[in-house]
Amino acid sequence: MKSIINKIWSSKLWWLLLLIIIIAVNFIASSFHTRLDLTKEKRYTLSTASKQLLRNLTEPVTIDVFVHKKDLPSEVRKLENSINEFLMNCKEYGKKNFQFKFTNPYEGVPDSLQKQMEDSLFYFYGIYPMTLKAPEKVGDELAISKLIHGALVKHRDTIIGVDLLRGQKGFGTEKEQMAALYNNVEATLEYSFMHAIQKVTSNKKPIVGYALGNGEAFGYNINDAFLTLRKNYNTDTINVKEIAFIPSQVDALVILKPTIPFSESDKLKIDQYVMRGGKVFWMIDPMYAEFDSLYNSAGFVAFDRGLNIDDLLFKYGARINQNLLQDMECDQLGQMSNNPNNPQQRLVDWPFFPVLSGTNHAISKNLDGVRAMFPSTVDTVKAQGIKKTFLLRSSPNARILNTPAKIDYEFLQIAPDIKLFTIKDTAAAVLLEGKFQSLYTGRVSRSVADTLASYGVPFLHQSLIDGKMIVVGDGDIAINSVSMRDGPMPMGYNYFTRHTFANKDFFLNAIEYLVNPSDILLTRAKDYTLRLLDPVKTKDKKNMWQIINIAAPILLVILFGLVYQQIRKRKYAV
Repeated sequence: MKSIINKIWSSKLWWLLLLIIIIAVNFIASSFHTRLDLTKEKRYTLSTASKQLLRNLTEPVTIDVFVHKKDLPSEVRKLENSINEFLMNCKEYGKKNFQFKFTNPYEGVPDSLQKQMEDSLFYFYGIYPMTLKAPEKVGDELAISKLIHGALVKHRDTIIGVDLLRGQKGFGTEKEQMAALYNNVEATLEYSFMHAIQKVTSNKKPIVGYALGNGEAFGYNINDAFLTLRKNYNTDTINVKEIAFIPSQVDALVILKPTIPFSESDKLKIDQYVMRGGKVFWMIDPMYAEFDSLYNSAGFVAFDRGLNIDDLLFKYGARINQNLLQDMECDQLGQMSNNPNNPQQRLVDWPFFPVLSGTNHAISKNLDGVRAMFPSTVDTVKAQGIKKTFLLRSSPNARILNTPAKIDYEFLQIAPDIKLFTIKDTAAAVLLEGKFQSLYTGRVSRSVADTLASYGVPFLHQSLIDGKMIVVGDGDIAINSVSMRDGPMPMGYNYFTRHTFANKDFFLNAIEYLVNPSDILLTRAKDYTLRLLDPVKTKDKKNMWQIINIAAPILLVILFGLVYQQIRKRKYAV
């Protein structure tokens, strides 16, 4: 065989052999693809859940990406390239059922209709343009332009919007700050697109129950939370007091700001629902501390509501303390000046409304601040076989106010003393995972056990499977304010500052983690290291590096030529 190849190479048909080799190599390359991800954080590697989702596509999914426009800043161009690389990687697994394209939504749209187009995208798909005001570099003209960071995922007749900036923590408008923002956007690309694909292709929505019967929040002040649940899941109310047991078909139970104590019968129903694998999202205000009372009566005394669930949560591994968390990193309230001749409203910090930060868990990582209202701290206690993960924490400058305590307008009049805020990273939300133990082991009478068995739900001492629950020491975290002019507002919205915190994103991520077994949400926990050049060194040594980058390749070519000539002279010298 070797002699035949040598004969062909030495003949006039050598080019034919070369052509056959090139065709064979291209055929093999087109049929078998592989890539090596040498990055420390595995930036270009899809998770197992994402690969499985893409491989299981049975019908075409089309993605229209809007991050596409001429004269983009360098950070946005880098993001566009990253999206293209990511989607090309997805296509390797989705094959012909995964299609995408980049498009500029402003192209061909007259200026008079651009606002209408933006409003339509926001109303139907939750995508809204971002205004870019920062110049590309120092000395450039300050150009103001709009850019939509989003995409539409289409499957059959269903379209879902992907807002790439949703819930992202803002850093500022400086070049390095914008680079940090887009770095976080890149880190969540997989989750943003895979979550949308999963939703648009899913034939069955999880069932989420909203608990009633113990004075839980209901009405216009949960408008955003309830509409959010109904948009993403099959949702209905469940009156715990009126049913014999909570059906196992309910994938998760939301308990939002109860105000009436739970009876032992109520707790037993929740306990056995957990033992059968049910997930619970507790958002609890253990203390009476209401924002309306501050304005209506110029103050109130915060005291224990006596909800009678401490022993239940304690058994599962969590404890909501009877205190109030204050933080220097907080939201602001409007206050009228004391001058009767010239009353003006000013914004003042309100430490009782701390802006909580996320942790490294996928539920809260890289989220913008989550605004709480009179929250209590959450601790973990020993519970065998239960994994505890904190989700929301205070800033390094917090303090705890023990109750009962009087809260009035004096807190608004006097600026908080930072010397009093010495507590760091105090938790206000925790995730519990594992096989939970029943609180009622050895406490259930024969008649109650027989009644449960007659319903087909015999009493269980321990969870059948690994369960999950989230405990938050604030019931207002998913509550929305109601404007007399505009009606219900989004959760986390401040009417005075017109700023919306990431409460809805935390709420949705928490529910998704509880009900979705595919682990798609875990892709939010990716951590991309931002490797920026030192701006001082790049400015001071700019000319040197330009010379090196231009001259070094030329010098290497010349050096190679000289060495090659010397070798030839020695080889062929007579």
